[in-house]
Formats: sequence, structure tokens, C-alpha cells
Amino acid sequence: MKEISGHLIDIPERKTYPAKIYFSEGKIEKIEKLEEAPDQYILPGFVDAHVHIESSMLVPSEFARLAVVHGTVGTISDPHEIGNVLGVKGVEYMIENGNEVNFKFYFGAPSCVPATPFETAGAEITTSDVEYLLKKDEIVYLAEMMNWPGVLNGDETVYDKIAVAKKIGKPVDGHAPGLRGKDAQKYAAAGISTDHECFTADEAKDKLKAGMKILIREGSAAKNFEALIPLLDEHYENMMFCSDDKHPDNLVEGHIDQLVKRALEKGIDLYKVLQAACINPVRHYNMNIGLLQPGDEADFIVIDHPEKFNVKETWIGGEQVAKNGKTKIPQVPVKVVNNFSCEEKTPEEFHIPITGAKVKVMEALDGQLITYLRTYNSILVHHPYQSNIDEDILKIVVVNRYKDSPPAVGFVKNFGLQSGAIASSVGHDSHNIIAVGVDDESIARAINKIIKAKGGVSAISAKREMALELPVAGIMSDQNGYEVAKSYAAIDRFAKRLGSQLNSPFMTLSFMALLVIPKAKMSDLGFFDGDKFEFINVFQN
Repeated sequence: MKEISGHLIDIPERKTYPAKIYFSEGKIEKIEKLEEAPDQYILPGFVDAHVHIESSMLVPSEFARLAVVHGTVGTISDPHEIGNVLGVKGVEYMIENGNEVNFKFYFGAPSCVPATPFETAGAEITTSDVEYLLKKDEIVYLAEMMNWPGVLNGDETVYDKIAVAKKIGKPVDGHAPGLRGKDAQKYAAAGISTDHECFTADEAKDKLKAGMKILIREGSAAKNFEALIPLLDEHYENMMFCSDDKHPDNLVEGHIDQLVKRALEKGIDLYKVLQAACINPVRHYNMNIGLLQPGDEADFIVIDHPEKFNVKETWIGGEQVAKNGKTKIPQVPVKVVNNFSCEEKTPEEFHIPITGAKVKVMEALDGQLITYLRTYNSILVHHPYQSNIDEDILKIVVVNRYKDSPPAVGFVKNFGLQSGAIASSVGHDSHNIIAVGVDDESIARAINKIIKAKGGVSAISAKREMALELPVAGIMSDQNGYEVAKSYAAIDRFAKRLGSQLNSPFMTLSFMALLVIPKAKMSDLGFFDGDKFEFINVFQN
């Protein structure tokens, strides 16, 4: 029998009192009230209610080692990214690797692989595949239904997948940026239970009114906390916290604990904040994570004080997995799986002839997944082979990583590079190679460095080359998570020395291929209008 004493924060009962917790064989046996207790506080662990583990560039076992330091005991993880590379085998890889460590990973069955017919993915997950996955205990929901046009227009395949989830009794996650009013109501009525894509409070209110639960997202690129946190005071029973996408250096700095601290600093009631951070995900997804009640799993964290909220210890299944900022989860061997087959490229392959008086340009927004579609005079593009550094109109290229085919070429604004290029095989959703640069030679060098490594991120200047290799599916490292974080931070600094003013240039780069987010994006097949859901010409008269 193990025991721990402190001030127990009982979230469901909305009270805090001195207590001693007894636990054995991974479960809480009893809770004894005390007259006084040590100067520490005990509460349920945090849950990230929506995250793509792959975007941390770490396999699940390494993600867990970093996350527990910040009091995270479980995640609702959408393996959509590796699903687009390797299909069902990729999802099973994530489950198998996650099972190697003491952490509560709960995965979803990807609903949209490939995400759209307008890009080349490495695999397909069919309705029968979805049913196969949803029958697994580790798969607790149908992952984000990003094909919201298919929901609104009655797409048969979309509704078949939703029907399978309903039949098995597992919830369906949403993904519908900007959807409002009657469209939001129709989307929710189809059986969609959550949304993590709201970027305004009014949009979130519409979806709450439609019966959906809203996730407050704060990731490495998309940051919606400030816009949505005012809703938590009134709607705390129907809101959760999530990161969605978290790069490794940011994960070293913090996780859901950061959102809890920020919410408390705004004066929101402690129990309401913790309801969203600890309780709501467990109940919504029926997770086997303890909530500090007798008979529960012994999953909890110890903090110094609610006013400071520094995590001192993390316990999962009655075992201490982190203490005083150090992980206690050991490293495990990482198996490498991949799907990468394309030849190196030449600068000439990225030439684009000027064929009109106007040029369409994708405008990236720092801290957002959405982009704008702008039109400029073609004269701003110096010639077919080069970007316009003065106007910050740079060339953007997407290369099919699964087979040799002509690259797609266009222009993007706000990356700010003054020299060189950056590239990545983390290119949502299909994870083709995406690059931005000031000249074709630099772009080719950056892309070829990734092709040689069969996955990674790279940055190139005239005299220097840097790369972080990602051999697992071309999107994750097989190395120690803390070392990956250091390497990523170094290449991120290098990209900023090349001129980028973006907070997270590589994360922003990865979303320039995310077709399901408006307004303009690039796939390996061409320049795409995310509002009209169709390809458009880069040049027009």
C-alpha cells in the first residue's frame, strides 16, 4: 500500500481539503480526511483533448516522456498524419509504440485519409478500415471529420463512417473552421460532438448552441486561447483544452499546464478551469483515467500551490512518472517505418513561366492556420526563376514524396526569408515535401537534403546547411525527445536568421499544404482555393 498526503483538490465536489490518499495495484483504495497536511496540492492529471502526436516530431513513447513533466497523464490523439503516410499500419504503429510506456494514450480512427482528392497521400483508410479500428479498445473515437463540405452535402462515404462510430458507440470529433449558424447546426446534427478549429468567440458560441463541445486550442502555430478563453466561465462544462500540434521545443517548455496557469491568471474560477483540463475529456471520451475518487486509477499530479501551479510530481497507475521537472519514463527502442520514394530534384524543375498580368499569392498568418488569397501585378515577380525579396513574395514548392512527378509551384507572402530556403516533409495532411525559398537553387538544396534522409526539416543558406532527420514515416524522429527538441530549436533559430519573422516558421510551413483550411493552400497537384474547394491558376490576365 502506497500513500501520499496533501491538500486534495476535489473538482467534482468543488472543494479542497487536507487528505491522505492510499493506493495499491494502481488503484486508489481510500481517501482519508486530515486535520492538516503537507504544503502541497493533489489533483487529477491533465488531458490534451486533441493532439497529433506526430507533429511533435516524436514517437508516442518519447512524447510521453516529455509531457508527464508538465502533469499530462493522457491524450486524445488523432493519428491522422501517420495514417496519410502508412494507412492502418501507421495507426497500429502508434498504438504499439504508445503501449511501451506508462502513459494513457487514447487514439482515434482517422476519418479523412486521404484528407481530400486534391492531393497525393501515401495511403487510404476506407470505411471498413474505420470499422476495424473503432473496434479496438485503444481507439475511442472517430477522429476529426474535416470533410465538413461532405457532411453538409450528404456525402455517402462521410455518413457511412459516422454511422459506424454511432453503431459502435464512440463519439465523432469535428473540424469545421469558420462554420456558423445553420451550417454549424447541420454539422452538429450529423453526430459531430466537438470542434477545435474555432478562431472567434462568436463561431464557438454558434457551435456550443448547436450542442457541440468546444476545445480551446493553443499549439505551436494555431493559437486561439485569447479569443476563446472568455467563454470558459459560462461554458466550462462543455469546453476542454488542447494543443492540436506541438513542436518538440514547445513541449519541453510546457503543455496543458500553461493553459491552466493562463486561465487562472485571468481570474477564472479554479474548479471551472480544472473541469476543462482534467474532467471533461475523461468523461466525453470514456477514458480510463482516474479522477481522484476511491476505486479510480491512481492517476494524479502534485503541485506546489494553485496560485503558482508548478507541477512537482506526476503519477500514472500508482507509479511516479515525473518528479521535480525530470521524467522517470525510460526510453524504449524505436522501430523505424516509412513510405518515401522520390528522386532528387534540380532547380530547373521549379521554374514557373509568367503567363498573366496578375499573380495569385498565398498570405500566411502568424499564429493561424487560415491564410488569405491576394492578387498582385506579375511585374512584382522578377522573372520565372526567383522570388521578390523586397515585397516578401517568395516561391513555394510542393513535391510528391511517394512517387516521381512534376512539383507544384506558386508564391507565398509573410515568410520573410532574405536568403536561402526552408523545407519539410511534415506537410499536412499528406506529408509531401513543402519548401519556401528565395531562389530555385536554394529550394532544390533544401528539398534534396530531405529526400536523402527520407524525411525531415531543413534550412539552407549560401554557406550552411542544417537538417533534423525524421526517419519514422518521414515525420517523426527515432531519437531522444529532449535531443530532438534541442536540434529543432537550433534549426528554428537558423530559419529566423535567414529572415523569417514567424513565431514558428516550420510549423507554419507545414500548414501551407493543409487544403481543408481556407483560403489558399498548395498541394503537390497545384494551387488550391480552400473556399471554393478547387484548383486555381497562379497567374491570370
